[in-house]
Amino acid sequence: MTTDRVRVLLADDEHLIRGALAALLALEDDLTVVAEAASGPEALAMAVAHRPDVAVLDLQMPGLDGLEVAAELRHRLPECRVMIVTGHGRPGYLKRALRVGVRGFLPKTVSASDLAGIIRTVRAGGRYVDPELAAEAISAGDSPLTPRETDVLELAADGSPVAEIAERAALSPGTVRNYLSSAAGKLGAENRHAAVRIAREHGWL
Repeated sequence: MTTDRVRVLLADDEHLIRGALAALLALEDDLTVVAEAASGPEALAMAVAHRPDVAVLDLQMPGLDGLEVAAELRHRLPECRVMIVTGHGRPGYLKRALRVGVRGFLPKTVSASDLAGIIRTVRAGGRYVDPELAAEAISAGDSPLTPRETDVLELAADGSPVAEIAERAALSPGTVRNYLSSAAGKLGAENRHAAVRIAREHGWL
């Protein structure tokens, strides 16, 4: 038995899944679950407080999603390796995960023994991407949106008025309307709300 135990944070808003994972990982001699979280903000706070070696994050959580938490941890706790476990294997999510430094990306159907092995791989500096999710990401192609269109559409996702989006993006209202119109056109959406929905379905937001 090694004394160099891997300290793990588990974050999932589904209590049953989180509890089951914690119980299964506790059976591993070299893994220790040091904290659990049910939301994005809680995951971030727990990570900063407990400084785990590996954070295993659900993709979709209240407050902040797993990718947003991963991006924050990259800056605030760079020594913590991040893994995303998801039931939503949309192609764009994988590409976004890799951009923010996620080291593991796998479906919730993964077995407990495989998860434990992947945690060890990631802790050691390796990377693991589920082959099926990787294949889907490659076949789906890239987002048709420019980075600026993506930024503006992201700001529009909560229904904010154009004037507010313009202020937050440091753009004129006319420019914001142009970006939103262009994004909607590229996505074949009738309006910005539909554009947000389509972009999210593909994992581009």
